[in-house]
Amino acid sequence: MIKKLLIKKQNYVYILECIDGTYYTGWTNDMKKRFENHINGKGAKYTKWKKPLKIVYIQECEDKSTSLKREIEIKNMSKHQKIKLVQNHKEITKEILGCIFNDNMI
Repeated sequence: MIKKLLIKKQNYVYILECIDGTYYTGWTNDMKKRFENHINGKGAKYTKWKKPLKIVYIQECEDKSTSLKREIEIKNMSKHQKIKLVQNHKEITKEILGCIFNDNMI
């Protein structure tokens, strides 16, 4: 079981599924705020027009550097590889998001 992660700033890499079925990959140290920004059209140019629906993947990282490296790795994956990544991490993603959003936004 994952412990509450909000004691210190945590770094995350995440994948959003957008309204047209495409994925957006990014990193943040405040997932709640970053997702709200994406929803409100303030997160990134891509999500401003593609309208994110939900967070389908999230991974905790030690620090910003690790997050950025993982973000690049994921962005270089094919759509098929990203789908497989999302499917293989559904439960852990749900658990992490439950800690971050207190089960309200997943």
